[in-house]
Amino acid sequence: MRRVFLAAACLASPLAAQPADPAVAVSAERLRADVDKLVSFGTRHTLSSQTDPNRGIGAAVDWGLAEFRRISAGCGDCLEVVAPEDTVQGNRIPQPTRLRNAVAIQRGTQRPDEVVIIQGHIDSRGSDVMDFTSDAPGANDDGSGTALVLEAARVLSGRQYPVTIVYALLSGEEQGLYGGRLLAQYAAQQGWQVKAVLNNDIVGNTCGSDGYCEPDRVRVFSEGPRADLTDALRADQRRNGGENDSPSRNLARWIDALAQETPGSLDVRQIWRTDRMGRGGDQIPFLEAGYPAVRFSVGVEDYDHQHQDLRVENGVTYGDTVDEMDFPYLARVTQLNVRAADALARTPAPPAPVAEAAVQTFTAIAWQAVPGAANYQVWQRPTDASGWPDEPVIAGTTETRVSLAGVRGDDWIFGVSACAENGPCSPVASAVPAGAFRPAAARN
Repeated sequence: MRRVFLAAACLASPLAAQPADPAVAVSAERLRADVDKLVSFGTRHTLSSQTDPNRGIGAAVDWGLAEFRRISAGCGDCLEVVAPEDTVQGNRIPQPTRLRNAVAIQRGTQRPDEVVIIQGHIDSRGSDVMDFTSDAPGANDDGSGTALVLEAARVLSGRQYPVTIVYALLSGEEQGLYGGRLLAQYAAQQGWQVKAVLNNDIVGNTCGSDGYCEPDRVRVFSEGPRADLTDALRADQRRNGGENDSPSRNLARWIDALAQETPGSLDVRQIWRTDRMGRGGDQIPFLEAGYPAVRFSVGVEDYDHQHQDLRVENGVTYGDTVDEMDFPYLARVTQLNVRAADALARTPAPPAPVAEAAVQTFTAIAWQAVPGAANYQVWQRPTDASGWPDEPVIAGTTETRVSLAGVRGDDWIFGVSACAENGPCSPVASAVPAGAFRPAAARN
C-alpha cells in the first residue's frame, strides 16, 4: 500500500512538470563527479580488498549501492536496491573470490517481469590483468559506463513505466565477464522477460592515441547468428535465412533509428559484430542466455589510456585517467541510453512473427497478441537490405494475421513491431527462425 501511495503522490506534481524528453536532465558535471569518485578508490580490481573502506572493489561496490539508495530516497523509495552475490574462481581468479553486483530495480506498473537493463562494469585493471595492488583508476574503462548507469537512474527513476528498468553495476568483467554472467543468472531466477540489455563499456573519450577523433559518433555492437541457437534452429536458419536478423541486430537498428529521429543526437555506427575484434564485454553472457543485448562503445578507442599502468615512456603518458576523457561526449552517450530505455520501457515487447510463403503468390504473417499492444506495424525489406525502410507496409493494424497479396516471400525479410496506445513502437522482430525476442529454448 505504501509503494502505491508514493507512486500516486509522485504523479501528482513532480512528474507533471517534467519535460517529455528525460534526457535533457543529464548532467556532464554529475558524470564527472561520479568518475572522480570511482577513481578515488585507487583500484577496483576484482581481486583487490573487499573490506578496506576507502580502496578496492569492496569500497567501490558499497559506494554504488549507497548511491542507488540515495537516488531511491529522492523518489519515494522507487528503487529496490539489491546486491546479487557469488563466490567465483577461474583462469583469472586463482582463489575463491567474493563477487558482488550493485543493482537497482525500478518496477514496472503493468508488466513488472518485462525488463530493460542498463549496465556498465565497475571493476578496473592495469597492464597486468592479475595485478590487484597497483593503482588502476579505470576512468573510461569503465568508470564512464558506471557513471552513465547512475545518471540514467537519476533522470529516469522519478517517472513511472509499465515495464521494469534495471540499473546494474557489474563486477568481474576484466577477469572473465563474471558480473554479467551473475546478473544473467539472476534475471533467469527472477523470471524476467529481458527484452533489451544496453551494455555500456568505454563510452567517455573521443580521440585515439594516433590523433584520430570521432566526437559525434558512438558504436553499437550486435551479434549476427544468435549465441543460443540449437542445431535445429541453425539448420532452419541456413535454409530459410535470418543470420542478419537476430533480436540484438534488430535492437541495434532500432537504436540507430531512434538516434536519427533526435536532433543533436550522436550518430550511431552499427558494428555487426558481437564485440570488438578479439575482445568482449558483459553483453556476451546475456547473449549466451538468449537475451537481446548490445554494447555501446566510443567511436574510436584510445589504447594508451585503457588497460595500462600509470607511467610515462618515451614521452608518452599512459593510464586510464580522468583528464583523457570527454565529459560532454559521455553526456551525449548517456542521453541516447536514457532515450532508448525510456522508449523501451513504454513499448510492448516485440511480437514473435512467423511468415508463410512457400509455393504461393502471397505472404501470410501471423503472431500472438502482445500484452500492452494497442496495434502493430508490419515491415518488409529485400533480403540484401541492411535495415528496415522508413515506413512499414502496414501500420496500425489490430489484427494478428495479415496477408500481403502479390508478395512472393522468397525475395523478402518480414517483421512486426508492437505499438503502445499513443506511444512508441517496439523494435522490429523478424519473421525468421530464432527472430523472437526470447531465448531459443523458449521457442515452443
